[in-house]
Amino acid sequence: MLRGIHVPLVTPFAPSGEVALDAVERLAVQALDQGAAGLVALGTTGEVAALSGEERSQVIEVCGRLCAERGALLTVGVTGNDTRSVAGALRELPEGVGAALVTVPYFLRPSERGVIAHFEALAEETPVPLVIYHIPYRTGQAVGAATLRRLGAHPRIAGVKLAVGGVDQDTVDLLGDLPEGFEVLGGDDPFVSPLLALGASGGILASAHFATQAFVELVDAWQAGDAPRGRELGHRLARMSAALFAEPNPTVIKGVLHARGLIPTPDVRLPLLPASADAVARADLAIKDGRFDG
Repeated sequence: MLRGIHVPLVTPFAPSGEVALDAVERLAVQALDQGAAGLVALGTTGEVAALSGEERSQVIEVCGRLCAERGALLTVGVTGNDTRSVAGALRELPEGVGAALVTVPYFLRPSERGVIAHFEALAEETPVPLVIYHIPYRTGQAVGAATLRRLGAHPRIAGVKLAVGGVDQDTVDLLGDLPEGFEVLGGDDPFVSPLLALGASGGILASAHFATQAFVELVDAWQAGDAPRGRELGHRLARMSAALFAEPNPTVIKGVLHARGLIPTPDVRLPLLPASADAVARADLAIKDGRFDG
């Protein structure tokens, strides 16, 4: 279910400030047509914290319809850092959602025992499989390989989006001994190639708004054991990804999408500010230099 490339869509805004749902649809169709295995709606890249409840529902409806038409997986980000509110949000997910991406509790910083209790409680409530979102530089919460391995043994916890800022010892330990049916998806775009080499099944990658097909080929290369192709393609994609994350996500990505006529504005909602013109130009050049425009 979680293999391959899943694109966490930006939420484009019209000049009026409303969500540009037609642009959401264009981006979704482009990603799926280029081989993405699924879409992620309402993730960090989608500025979920800045969207109203009605806007969130509209984005889910568009993405759900397109994923259903193409047999792709729709994963929806579910926000919150207390167990009761997250469980309530999970129960309210509409039909057509295939999985929920749930962040390790942030700000409260529970013990790892608390993290286990949190996700085990959610697993008893959720109507869809859970994907743990482990991103300690945002949550302030470390979670070790043993904790993820224990959670991964639960039949309702399908995988983890791993975004720890690199490839650390816990990453190596986890990928060396995965529970059956538990998948690791790379979440730090520049490091997805080494994660795939270690046994990750794919990635949830904002950079895959661009060069989607190349990211799909990267997964295929490592899964086929074609290390030379994986290394060559991985290096080029990593340089592009680094440029796309030069300023806070998703500002540069939106800037390049707008410059290429794919979304109506580069706008983000406060407290984010649009990317600088220099960052957008450098990222656009990195896409061209990586030969991803063909």
